[in-house]
Amino acid sequence: MLSPGRSLSTLYDAALALVYPQACAVCRASVESRNDGVACAECWEAARLIDKDDTLCWKCGAVTLARVSEERKKTVRCHKCDQDTFDGARACGFYEGALRASVLELKRQPRVAPRLRQLMFATQQREPLNSAEIIIPVPLHRDRERKRGFNQAALLARELARISSLPFDEHSVVRRIHTERHRAGMDSKARRKSVAGAFTVRHRDSIEGRRVLLVDDVFTTGATVSECAAALKSAGAEEVFVLTIARAQTWQ
Repeated sequence: MLSPGRSLSTLYDAALALVYPQACAVCRASVESRNDGVACAECWEAARLIDKDDTLCWKCGAVTLARVSEERKKTVRCHKCDQDTFDGARACGFYEGALRASVLELKRQPRVAPRLRQLMFATQQREPLNSAEIIIPVPLHRDRERKRGFNQAALLARELARISSLPFDEHSVVRRIHTERHRAGMDSKARRKSVAGAFTVRHRDSIEGRRVLLVDDVFTTGATVSECAAALKSAGAEEVFVLTIARAQTWQ
């Protein structure tokens, strides 16, 4: 038997779907629940999420099909991220299907769907991200944020801070260089060159000696978050972890 709150929510979703039908951004079927955002329940079921039991590069979070014992998981490395300055990066899943549609919608509309919020929280609760003490979004340059009207990374970080009860800081790190947009096909070297020196920390006392969770929407090569992590480390951060909604699959 449904609880009164759950029953009201179900009725509301049914009425909303009837009066304002919304097509799934992935398959064009009807989205029946507002909690799912722009994708239907079936597409969320098909989403390739990264599970706590998956074997990952312990540093950058790249997924491997290899299987190792639980005791050895912290020793797994892809070595493509050896030069990155962050201490650990994780994503909720792969940049495709429901997650890709949700990220693209987030760049247009400043709303984080409840399902997305819960996926972020579940990922943040796992090692090593669960040792973070403060949440900081990857900043946009002020010109780009003014044009868009908001920073999608800040929206995600604020929501995560609210449900995790961690402090949220969107003012200590700024993007001082208006870098070119990363285009499809840009290799890691070009991406890293484009963001070199792009970030600076202006409130070092808020960062020094703390373990920081850096939040962004997508992890592609890690160039942006690595450069941002470098600025945080230079300001005295003890460790910097990264959480993104999605990541490109780069390692098997």
